[in-house]
Amino acid sequence: MNNALEVQGLCKSYTDFTLDSVSFTLPAGRVMGFVGQNGAGKTTTIRCILNMAIRESGEVNIFGLDNQQDELAVKQELAAVFDEIFFVDTWRLREVEKAVKGFYSRWNSKLFGEYLSKFGLPPGKRVKELSRGMKMKLMLAVAMSHEAKLLILDEPTSGLDPVARNELLEILREYVADGEKSVFFSTHITSDLEHIADFITLIDHGKIFYTGTKDGLLEHFHSVKGNSAGSAGELPSIDEILVFISKGGQVS
Repeated sequence: MNNALEVQGLCKSYTDFTLDSVSFTLPAGRVMGFVGQNGAGKTTTIRCILNMAIRESGEVNIFGLDNQQDELAVKQELAAVFDEIFFVDTWRLREVEKAVKGFYSRWNSKLFGEYLSKFGLPPGKRVKELSRGMKMKLMLAVAMSHEAKLLILDEPTSGLDPVARNELLEILREYVADGEKSVFFSTHITSDLEHIADFITLIDHGKIFYTGTKDGLLEHFHSVKGNSAGSAGELPSIDEILVFISKGGQVS
């Protein structure tokens, strides 16, 4: 199976935080939830993947290309969406396209227009007039209009109401439906991933505690929960697993 993203032994240190030998693999055509409490290292990992922060050691490969040595080629293949919008407030949505399309060799104006229409985003509307949910849809429209094969999202549902969150998850389901595109989705809102993630990577205090299939994670903790509490018939939630880890539990 081809891999969209491979991270091996990634290390990055700050004064008060260390990313410690982070490793995981996202197969092409799948969705991986990158899960951890606030401050666990999710954003630092993503910044290193995007080469916004320089790793101290380890490797990051995107579709087989090194994210530093082949940075220009890599960034044609991926798109990133953060929890804050970086477009100028006074831009109209049609002006957003003019500002970003020159950065991408495969920018598709027709596709961008189709996304604006599909998401209910009037081209003449200004960025500052959009709700938070509409701003997230705008960022997704931009991210998906240059035919990126890997979509990286950092806490995209933070602050969204339940309706907007469900709309976002449906957009992501459609994005990966062709089996060729992949999503790497960081969040601490674990309910978002219960329905969409194929793979889960758990991070806590800069270290990976689990990486693998979602079903494998739930089955493992199903056994742990049954052995410790005597209630093996009920699968835990991902949120319960995070609480277990935060209290010092280990995944073997």
